[in-house]
Amino acid sequence: MKTFETYTDEDFKRTIWNALRLVAIGIAVGVPLLWWKLGWQSAALLAIGALISGSGLFEWLRLMTAVMARMDSGGENPAPARPLASVLIGFFLRLGFAVALLYGSLKLLDGSVYALMAGLAFGVAALSIEGLRLVKSWTV
Repeated sequence: MKTFETYTDEDFKRTIWNALRLVAIGIAVGVPLLWWKLGWQSAALLAIGALISGSGLFEWLRLMTAVMARMDSGGENPAPARPLASVLIGFFLRLGFAVALLYGSLKLLDGSVYALMAGLAFGVAALSIEGLRLVKSWTV
């Protein structure tokens, strides 16, 4: 049985990558269904929302990996830590790009706003599923 004390950096990375995989599966299933049911504009809004959500998960992975490398640098095998400034600059640039993409997609595409919201919720749903899997592995 795993415990919280045995949760490693690799477990964190695996959790985020599994969540990103679930977001990709959501895109692969959701876009054709919405295209068929509501049209290409709603499908595009779903894809845009899911891509923004997935890129947020990826940026969170990069940020936490850089922070954890700094925290673990005093151990036996100090890994070279990436400069935190470049990670933060990338994080805020992605955030600005996401805001511009949201604004542009809402302004130019005449699809369902609910499709965009569903795409944005893919990341939260994927992380929730992965969190439940972790809890299950700790209790079994």
